[in-house]
Amino acid sequence: MSPQSVDLPTLMHREAAEAADAVQRLTDSNRSRFVQLGKTLRQNPPRAVITNARGSSDHASVYAKYLISTRLGLPVASATPSISSVYGRDTNVKDWLCLSVSQSGKSPDIVATAQSMKRTGAYTVALVNAPGSPLAAASDLEISLQAGPELSVAATKSYITSLVGILWLVAEWTEDSELTEQILRLPDMLREAWTLDWSSHFEKLKDCHGLFVIGRGPGLGIANEAALKFKETCQIHAESFSAAECSHGPLALLGPEFPALIFSQSDASQVSVNSLASRMIDLNAPVYLAGSTTPGSTILPTLQAHPAIQPVLMIQSFYRAVADLSLGLGLNPDQPPALKKVTETV
Repeated sequence: MSPQSVDLPTLMHREAAEAADAVQRLTDSNRSRFVQLGKTLRQNPPRAVITNARGSSDHASVYAKYLISTRLGLPVASATPSISSVYGRDTNVKDWLCLSVSQSGKSPDIVATAQSMKRTGAYTVALVNAPGSPLAAASDLEISLQAGPELSVAATKSYITSLVGILWLVAEWTEDSELTEQILRLPDMLREAWTLDWSSHFEKLKDCHGLFVIGRGPGLGIANEAALKFKETCQIHAESFSAAECSHGPLALLGPEFPALIFSQSDASQVSVNSLASRMIDLNAPVYLAGSTTPGSTILPTLQAHPAIQPVLMIQSFYRAVADLSLGLGLNPDQPPALKKVTETV
């Protein structure tokens, strides 16, 4: 356990604060494996990529979809695990890359999907936090996320290491030295992101009736994750949208008691995201904006970094604030009602 996390009030706080150390372990343990994986993918380019995950791991897979599609020009699909686990059918993914992401590596549907895809000719890679898991055994290559034990039901450091594992894969696959250099700096940047104050702004969310969480491109994956955390730790109904999908019916819900949290990394999507933020402000909705500045919004402090890395840092700052909000609402973020740590979906 990191010395900085010892005095924090909940497991969720302590585990999220350990993300920087976990990323350092991930880097130290797997750098040569990522280099070799990048070389393998360049020498034997897959025709397409399919991701295999649920929950927070699936949110990380959305992040992967945008990074891989924008940087490599490959189509990226999301697997439907029930096709294998419930309906017993294989999907023809010959010469595809199957990227499975999991904390426990135990969910039967995710394992069955990896087995099916390997059987039909995919190259299967598993990013998994539990060593020796069934998912690792079902895959051609296992990369250990090195997050260590995570006891809070709300995943934090395992989600961040999933994002960083995806970053490493893409950086080595594309031989992007600039991105690699910033990945090596990520532990220090994550420690700084943890200190940024979003909590004082989130105090105002205690009385909201619900909220939207908005992102676009790689930021959509962390918007999905943030919406889930509002639900499970704060019992606030939050719904995530791409900024491109929030310009029609959803706007009818906005108002003084129905705010929006917007993630806006500094890539080609930022102009459209900021335009949506302005429109929401014109509708008298409180807008909490991370990564940009739009007049009338509440600006959440963020760090300057490569656009692909900014979402990783934003979700770290968010985790601290949402755990604080949960406590402020008289809840326990470590033990949400009706939930357990490992969900073994069939």
